[in-house]
Amino acid sequence: MHGQADRRSEAMRSASEGTRRRAFTGLWVAALLAILTFLVIYPVFMLLLGALTDTNPVVDGIRLSLSHLSIANFLAVLANPNVAEALLNTLIACGGGTVIAVAIGLLFSWIVVRTNTPFKGFIAAASILPLFAPPLVAGVAWAILGSPKTGLINTMFKWMGSDLRVDLYSMWGLVFVFGIYYAPYVYMFTSSALRNMDPSLEEAAEISGASPIATLFTVTFPLIMPAIVSGMLLSFIVMLGIYGIPAVLGAPTNLNVLTTYIFKLTNWSPPLYNTAAAVAIILMVVTGLLVYLQQKLLSGRSYTTVAGKAFRPRSLDLGPWRWLTFAIGIVYLLIVVVLPSLALIVAAFRKFMFIRDVASLFDMRQYSLTHFESIFDNPLTMRSIYNAVEVGVITAVVGGALAFAIGYTIHRTRVSGRGAIDLISTLPVAIPGLVVGVAYLWAWIGVPGGLYGTIWILALAFIARFMPDTVKALSTSFLQIHRELEEAAWVCGKGMLGTVRTIVLPLARPGVLASMTLLFVLAIRELGSSLFLYTSNTMVMSVLLLDYYEGGNIGKTAAFSLVQTVLLGVLIGGANWLSRGSAQGNVARTG
Repeated sequence: MHGQADRRSEAMRSASEGTRRRAFTGLWVAALLAILTFLVIYPVFMLLLGALTDTNPVVDGIRLSLSHLSIANFLAVLANPNVAEALLNTLIACGGGTVIAVAIGLLFSWIVVRTNTPFKGFIAAASILPLFAPPLVAGVAWAILGSPKTGLINTMFKWMGSDLRVDLYSMWGLVFVFGIYYAPYVYMFTSSALRNMDPSLEEAAEISGASPIATLFTVTFPLIMPAIVSGMLLSFIVMLGIYGIPAVLGAPTNLNVLTTYIFKLTNWSPPLYNTAAAVAIILMVVTGLLVYLQQKLLSGRSYTTVAGKAFRPRSLDLGPWRWLTFAIGIVYLLIVVVLPSLALIVAAFRKFMFIRDVASLFDMRQYSLTHFESIFDNPLTMRSIYNAVEVGVITAVVGGALAFAIGYTIHRTRVSGRGAIDLISTLPVAIPGLVVGVAYLWAWIGVPGGLYGTIWILALAFIARFMPDTVKALSTSFLQIHRELEEAAWVCGKGMLGTVRTIVLPLARPGVLASMTLLFVLAIRELGSSLFLYTSNTMVMSVLLLDYYEGGNIGKTAAFSLVQTVLLGVLIGGANWLSRGSAQGNVARTG
């Protein structure tokens, strides 16, 4: 009798525990879906509603009458020759930039991974340095270098007696800067694929009589085609949403792309918010189609290059030609990092940008700290720095915690609803930053006592904007943790939250810190999402930098660009130091 009673009691406890666990997981999934709806679905829905109505969000807010719904805005936009011109310019600039980015990224990944080029670590580091430069800073630096009248490059050509002239205020200038600055995206994808590719496939081709160059184009590159396509489309998608570079290099010649045209629509008097929403939807649809195309191209074919047998990537002996590949790396570093940095330094410390000749360029009497004193005399400077750091911290902490919860739910559980969580958290991949800003403008500008005009609307927009990047950065950490560690904790009586706190979080801490660092850096340098959401009290560094540039003072612009770049460098260095210390601590605890 006692045995039956004990078994009955144990069964009741198990049933009760199962009911509680199901209730908890149901609430957990519901909470995540509610947060994602708040961050992603609601703003996009309001953006679409704004494009389909003729009401003014400033006056009417979210109280949009369904009787006003129509496709008139889309018809007007599609019939507008300015929109067609901006779309064509966008496709040409991003397409040309992508071609250059793929060529540079593939070349450097091959040099670093598959050749015996000296100082490959140095070249690898140089290949990703452009990722840390905010696009607006890059645009300003190249404007100083390539201005047709006062550019430093043209000054040097004139000094050398050459008739050559460079004009980066043009389509080819936009293509060039896009290409060299977004090549690292292709490099990161393709270098990883080359490291993981079995060299026996190339050896078999060479045994069959193929030359190294033929092997490269018939075996190596086709087998890493998923990485090439992913890097290519990611570069194109990122370029689609960039505002800073086209705003600097395209504005002097009225060269509009979709992002700059959307911003102009909201700056007209009265602002054309409905038209801007319609153009933003078109930009989002184009981006979404490219993301879908990426998935479609990579499905249905086998690109398996990693087998169970261990291997080491082979290095091709280039002989004396290895110094040529090393020289190519040095030239890239000079063009992408050294020249723009020197241009910013010259413009920031020089009293006046008029440079009569090369001798005047090296006249130390023309240099001072005037521009730095001027920007720090402006109370907006320190406020923008404080706001940027505050937004970065909020974005990193809140966004990191949310990404951890989403990543854990997707990769470490089998709860129903995780597919919907995965889908919604990935949606912002197809939404350019500028469109996120327009969507949040529509969602909150008319809500009394709402988020608009606060630091939080910027932070929430950044969290939504960079959610896919953060979740992806964390996914590797989750996949590296063996499930038996969690099962052991469950056997010892730990619940899900206890297991996460004592097992998963300590082991995934390096990945969590890395993702939070990524969020912090992206938030500090983000411009597109900020353009529509800031006020005089919430202005951040990227917006103030654009304000300095549009004010026509290149000296102040360059000085503030250096301040932003140095601040980013210090913050990235500090975050890496903290992350390294955490990783070493984890190794000590698990060893």
